[in-house]
Formats: sequence, structure tokens, C-alpha cells
Amino acid sequence: MPESESPIVGAVLAWYAEAARVLPWREPTAPPWAVLVSEIMLQQTPVSRVLPAYADWLIRWPTPAALAAATPGDAVRAWGRLGYPRRALRLREAAGAIVAQHGGEVPSDVAALRALPGVGEYTAAAVAAFAFRQRQAVLDTNVRRVLARVLTGAAGASAAVTVAERTVALEILPAEHERAATFSAALMELGAVICRARAPECAGCPLATRCSWRLAGYPAAAGPARRTQGYEGTDRQARGVVLAVLRAQAGPVRRSQLRTAWADDVQLARAIDGLVADGLLDPLPRARFQLPT
Repeated sequence: MPESESPIVGAVLAWYAEAARVLPWREPTAPPWAVLVSEIMLQQTPVSRVLPAYADWLIRWPTPAALAAATPGDAVRAWGRLGYPRRALRLREAAGAIVAQHGGEVPSDVAALRALPGVGEYTAAAVAAFAFRQRQAVLDTNVRRVLARVLTGAAGASAAVTVAERTVALEILPAEHERAATFSAALMELGAVICRARAPECAGCPLATRCSWRLAGYPAAAGPARRTQGYEGTDRQARGVVLAVLRAQAGPVRRSQLRTAWADDVQLARAIDGLVADGLLDPLPRARFQLPT
């Protein structure tokens, strides 16, 4: 360990070397396109649900050019039950931009990555770090929670990334790029499987003796608890049901078929209107609908 490096780095890397889950996008042979696909799929979706969809997706579309040649409806249908299906459209648009602007190769430059449809600050940093082994502050929810607890004693991070938070994350990163990229992945893994938002397993944490939050007696988060919206009976569920009916059909679907799947006419109308506005549904004459073409 370099003399100037935080002892946190060595502890986390040693733990990761022993405890890291084996995931296909972490394999040294995983191309940048596979890493980008995984990062888009993993947004607000657990690994267990992503794994089968990820494998099928890359078999069907192993390169950006392959996905760019597909229809939007193909992408939405293949997205299945991953949720937030607009991600499928943005990923296809990103594939088109990669083909048109980067010769079919995922760019390594963070600014170029951020310019791709559906790629924000976190995803650009993650692809640069994990696919191209760059020294980037990769600040997802898990990483932010670990750093907040260990370094500041807070139960969790703020709602949005702050300048101070980004500065601290960069300061703790190892100077050497390969080591920094592995440390970013290790921090993310630690937050996902040990330092969870609820029921953290502190006994198995490599930073237990250095964690300010633990040493302070686990103080509760400041402010009111965040309310989590349920899924059953929501407009989001109605949208999912509509898309499920369409994915199961080879051709257009009548509104009466959708009415059978979702009985609330008002909510069904909102779901259809929202899906059309989002580009996930094409309206046709005679009250019919289909996935986008």
C-alpha cells in the first residue's frame, strides 16, 4: 500500500479480493459495450433480476451496431420485466449514437459518454472506471452510503451528490488507475452486500473498526424518513401490465384487450397516454396499439 494511501483502501480491497460476487460484467473479457449495458440495466434494479435479461440481451445484440439496427419495439420487448422501460429506448438510442459518432465503439472519454442518450454523470464515470480502468469517482447510492457512514458518521448520504462529497470521494481514491477502478467496484460491492441501507452486517465489514457511524452508536438519519411508494394498484403497475400484454402479442392489441388486463378505465387511460408520450407505445386506428416501430 502506498504511504499516502488511506488504510481504508487496503482494507476494502483485501475484503473484495475474497468476497466479491462473480458477475459477468466484471470479467476481464467483458467489452465496454457489455459494461454499458449492465450499468443501464442495474439502475434501480437488483442484480438477481438483471442477470438473465443481461445475458439474453448480449446474445441478441452483442454490439452497439446490432442494437442500433433493431426496432424500438424489439428493445422494449426484450427489456421484459426489468422496469423503467424507457431505459431500453435510451440504450438503443445510445447504440445509434455510438455507431454514428464513434465508429461503433463505446467511447472512453467521460464527456463523450455523458453525451450519449440515457447516460448521466454516474453511468459515465462507472463505464470509464470499469470498462476502461480509469481513475473516476463512481458515486452510486451504495458508495455514497459507505463513505457517509465511514467518514462522516451519518446514517446515509444526502438526496443529491454534493461538491464536498465528490471531493472526498476523489481524495480517497488510489492514485494508480487500475487500483482506483478496482477500489470503486469494491466500495460499490461493500454497500450492496454488507453496508446496506437496512440491516447492515457490520460484523462482517472490513471497515467496522474505522466506521464513524458505528463508533457513534448508529445515530439515525437526520430529518423525516423517506417514504417509499408501493407498487400494487399504482399507475406504474398499470403501465407495466399494458406493456406486458403488448410484449406477449406479435401484432397490434385492441384497447378492449387492455381493458381486460386492467379494469380501471381512468387509470388505464393515464397509462396509455403516458406510454404514448414516452415513446413506448404507438397508437393505431380503430383503438389499437403496438410497441414502437
